[in-house]
Amino acid sequence: MNKIALITGATSGIGNATALKFAANGFDVIITGRRAEHLEVLAKKIRGEYNVDVLLLVFDVRQKPEVIQHIGCLQGKWKNINVLVNNAGLSLGLNPINEGLDEDWNTMIDTNIKGLLYVSQIVMKRMIERKEGHIINIGSIAGIETYSNNNVYCATKAAVVSITQTMRIDLLKYGIKVTLINPGAVETEFSLVRFKGDEKTAANVYKGFEPLTGADVADAVYYVSSLPPHVNINELTIVPNAQASPFYSYKTDS
Repeated sequence: MNKIALITGATSGIGNATALKFAANGFDVIITGRRAEHLEVLAKKIRGEYNVDVLLLVFDVRQKPEVIQHIGCLQGKWKNINVLVNNAGLSLGLNPINEGLDEDWNTMIDTNIKGLLYVSQIVMKRMIERKEGHIINIGSIAGIETYSNNNVYCATKAAVVSITQTMRIDLLKYGIKVTLINPGAVETEFSLVRFKGDEKTAANVYKGFEPLTGADVADAVYYVSSLPPHVNINELTIVPNAQASPFYSYKTDS
């Protein structure tokens, strides 16, 4: 029987690439997100290219009743999730904190922190019963070092760091692995979402250097999940070669 991976935020970017990576390696996958049409395209691709099962769940991780309805009511083999990848997350705006918007703050907090907690709590209860499983949380280098105009996003990803470290401690006695992966600059829909659809501004973020792709991060996610049972990667930071930290990047003029 194939192992099962659940990937949140699988409609694009890192989540999409991660679902494909696990499917390519023989996992049945549960893909979640808010955009049904994107999940349907992904599911069609997985079914067409890999001999695995795929389950689509369309819901918003910010809404606990929806999380309970979809994740809490899984039946049959789908209940036995081996790997949970908490990827759903976003940044909104690039304002100094004194000009921040309540709506943006609430959306980031509800998605990046509460959504991760809602999904994890349900999945980890079943992992505890089986004394087996791996939770992989997608953080950010922004959770390690803060920088200007990125205040609340940095705070939410710093929370993911602390939550992941505490998960590791609290779940240790159950044999459950927990890993934090902190990507640097990744060219996905991230900047497009941050700048609320402004394609020109979003494109300028990656001008002058080669950023990571969703597939680069997916490779790292799958790698940490593929290690022997006695080996756990607590934390992994992955950045483009041109980026040393949030502060230090080397960009050309081209």
